[in-house]
Amino acid sequence: MASVDSLWINARLATMKPGTRYGTVEGGALAVSNGVISWAGPQSRLPSEVKQRARVINDACGAWITPGLIDCHTHLIHGGNRAGEFERRLHGATYEEIARSGGGILSTVKATRDSDHETLLRLAAPRLKALMNEGVTTVEIKSGYGLDLDTEIRMLSVARELGRRYPVTVRTSFLGAHALPAEYAGGADAYIDFVCRTVMPEIKARGLADAVDAFCDTIGFTPEQTRKVFEAATRLGLPVKLHAEQLSNQEGAALAADFQALSADHLEHLSESGARAMAVNGVTAVLLPGAFYFLREKRLPPVDMLRRHGVPMALSTDCNPGSSPITSIQLMLNMGCTFFGLTPEEALAGVTRNAASALGLSGRKGTLEPGKDADFIVWDIDMPSELAYQVGLNPCLQVVFGGEPT
Repeated sequence: MASVDSLWINARLATMKPGTRYGTVEGGALAVSNGVISWAGPQSRLPSEVKQRARVINDACGAWITPGLIDCHTHLIHGGNRAGEFERRLHGATYEEIARSGGGILSTVKATRDSDHETLLRLAAPRLKALMNEGVTTVEIKSGYGLDLDTEIRMLSVARELGRRYPVTVRTSFLGAHALPAEYAGGADAYIDFVCRTVMPEIKARGLADAVDAFCDTIGFTPEQTRKVFEAATRLGLPVKLHAEQLSNQEGAALAADFQALSADHLEHLSESGARAMAVNGVTAVLLPGAFYFLREKRLPPVDMLRRHGVPMALSTDCNPGSSPITSIQLMLNMGCTFFGLTPEEALAGVTRNAASALGLSGRKGTLEPGKDADFIVWDIDMPSELAYQVGLNPCLQVVFGGEPT
């Protein structure tokens, strides 16, 4: 047997493997070899040679250990903020009205275009650290505030650098089809051609994107335009994701399913046929209670429908400057339960096992089992439901990333 770099004993494991409640193992042990979990299960069944070969033995003293948390939908990198728009909304302006008057995404586009690499890196780092402090070990970061070649490259390059600088796995999504830039006003089809023929191939050639995303809605792009983006991504060998059914039902979820997308996100206006298509094609639903809360929306995503069709549900912060300036994954656990009616177990699965699925990382992350990356969190809690129950008190005792305490 290979050497064991570290062994955790006297732990309570919430493995998040499906089939039992939280995948609970009382009196558990977990071994790490070369950054990967090499053994996990009841301590009473721990092979003697595992303990004998362990270089470091950590006594968890009855603490709970979960997989590292995964924030699978963020717009973490951007210039400026939109506190002024927040105030306008409180005076009655709608999200769509602000967007159509030149605010919204386009105001962030201007601020981001005006920010160099170092500025974007400096602004994004505190947001990332806030997530990491609450147990996030994997984060997805989208572009989409450049809407031109140079700024989209800059945003994704900053995302890659964050992944090199900090003990966290960063997955990137190219979101060129986020909004129509001012220079293409009245020419959405021409802009989509630019995204597909010029920007996306260059992003792919530079190895900057792990997936391609788009915004298919009344203030985004039509299903036909989104299909063109997905076809271009498919030709380049990039998986797709979609902002779908947030403000209206454009049947974007069904379109995403046609391309076997990793995820369809938001989904407040999801139809039964869309949910059915997602289930058949293995598309994960990413629910974003932060945007629901911040925009004071009234329409809930159809959680019961998603349950009925067996669609896995992930949760995420949707960290962005306009509709969810939130950097607390633990708050999303609570909001997922209080607003959307998830159970605490569903919420925790939503930031572990199902979030991994939404990023195409199910083979590496999301559960505590041999062969998975040794990303896990040690918590000062009596039961896993506390992670969704309490707000504002961070019970994270230890973050382990790739087998190394951070």
